Amino acid sequence: MILYSLYERRLQRELKGRRRPKHVAIMCDGNRRWARENGFTDVSHGHRVGAKKIVEVVDWCDEQDIESVTVYLLSTENLRRSAEELDLLMRIIGDVSDELAAAKGRFRLHVMGRLDLIPDELRERMRCAEARTTEHSGVHVNIAVGYGGRQEIVDGVQKLVDELAGKGVPSEEMSAHITDDAIGDHLYTSGQPDPDLVIRTSGEQRLSGFLLWQSAYSEIWFTDTYWPAFRRLDFLRALRDFSVRERRFGQ
Repeated sequence: MILYSLYERRLQRELKGRRRPKHVAIMCDGNRRWARENGFTDVSHGHRVGAKKIVEVVDWCDEQDIESVTVYLLSTENLRRSAEELDLLMRIIGDVSDELAAAKGRFRLHVMGRLDLIPDELRERMRCAEARTTEHSGVHVNIAVGYGGRQEIVDGVQKLVDELAGKGVPSEEMSAHITDDAIGDHLYTSGQPDPDLVIRTSGEQRLSGFLLWQSAYSEIWFTDTYWPAFRRLDFLRALRDFSVRERRFGQ
């Protein structure tokens, strides 16, 4: 623990004056594997510990003056899991939303994803948490639930086309209005900067459809650490790695 503390302080010193990401997106992966490898027969323990970690990591982002955080909590594919596991996950996601909303005005919540795919009770609970934070300043926290990157793009384009049709734009003229910027303005993260840094825990080295459009030029940082075991020094290492990368934005 002493060595970890010394290493953390060293990382903090190294980060002083360095470039920080404005928007960090996090794939909170590995809860079930962490539970199994730590001897728990009930993988729900991993989800509970992982939920506490979400609030902790958002606090770390606040400490580092990061403006936006997107946490990937439940994909559309995850909705195929057993009813028992999903019921627990829904309750945990609701608890996380309430805890973030209660953080004395520090966080502003935005719920994103196919909310029609989640139970009415959770959807209402998350919407209420979101509404309680509309006047909050501080970190903008996007909670991705029932989320799929391809579906987000489809939803965005459909929303844009519907808007153009509502304005009376003829179908033969619509293609000229369907631009990169126009599509971006109709995605779930409309009005926010694209993520500068995407962090994925658990050793998996792919984005799995997470923020497909927005992460085109993001820096990606992978770690073998499972989400419940993700430490502050792991987070600081990710920021340090980001600070020394040369961002090319496709050039």
